[in-house]
Amino acid sequence: MVKQLISLFKLRIGVVMMFTALAAMAITPGPSLAGWEMGVLAVAVLISAAAAGAFNQYYETDLDGRMQRTDDRPFVTGRLQKGPLWLALILLLLVTGVTGAAWVLNGLTALYIFLGAFFYAVVYTVWLKRRTWMNIVIGGASGSFAVLAGAAAVSPTLEPVPIMLALVLFFWTPSHFWSLAIARHADYVAAGVPMLPVVVGDQRAAQAVLANTLLLVSISILPFFYGMGWIYLAGAITGGGYFLYRNLQMLYCPTPKVAMASFFASLVQLVLLLTGAVVDVSVSG
Repeated sequence: MVKQLISLFKLRIGVVMMFTALAAMAITPGPSLAGWEMGVLAVAVLISAAAAGAFNQYYETDLDGRMQRTDDRPFVTGRLQKGPLWLALILLLLVTGVTGAAWVLNGLTALYIFLGAFFYAVVYTVWLKRRTWMNIVIGGASGSFAVLAGAAAVSPTLEPVPIMLALVLFFWTPSHFWSLAIARHADYVAAGVPMLPVVVGDQRAAQAVLANTLLLVSISILPFFYGMGWIYLAGAITGGGYFLYRNLQMLYCPTPKVAMASFFASLVQLVLLLTGAVVDVSVSG
């Protein structure tokens, strides 16, 4: 059952969003939060992301059942039965996360947390995914809101570095998911989802990934010129360089194996960037 719940609530994505919010909090100038306030921020982001992830699976059971990658999800297999109680639990998680952030931190942080969940659950899942290849471009803004939530927990006035980090998350998402969509091209064809590789082909999609990642890496370097130090820059260049290397491999050979390597490289890039940011601030502070 634990494994089923981890899958249902997409806790791996939630943990990434939580880490992103905490990293943004760490790099934002302003008064330090108490440990318990950091805990509230972390939990609020995590459970709100979990609510959005669970709603995504609740709404997309038909699509998930047609894709090999997702046909073992609990609502598809019947190990968990869909029903109004699940929707009530999903809503309760979201309300708890947003309300807790508003009460302990501030209303702006709560708003960004809500918008992150809303963009993933409604804008991406309900409005865009089945309609346009731009689905992950617009819906990908959900990750940017995690950055803004972490920054707003420290200061309601957004500083340049958190804004740049939010842009990094915005451009990271298409490169991340389009790499996966190239690897799982047949799945998205079977489900009838117009992901970019389905619409334009794997080769042109790989070109789009490379162009997007170049923009992403360029933006990720900019915080160095706005106060971040050499440790951050090393993380940005190392992670970004590795991601671009995997993108180039995918451009010349857009096979599922190579595309999955690009997908995992996106995770390496994000972890190195965020870790570099946190360590940089900790050392300099």
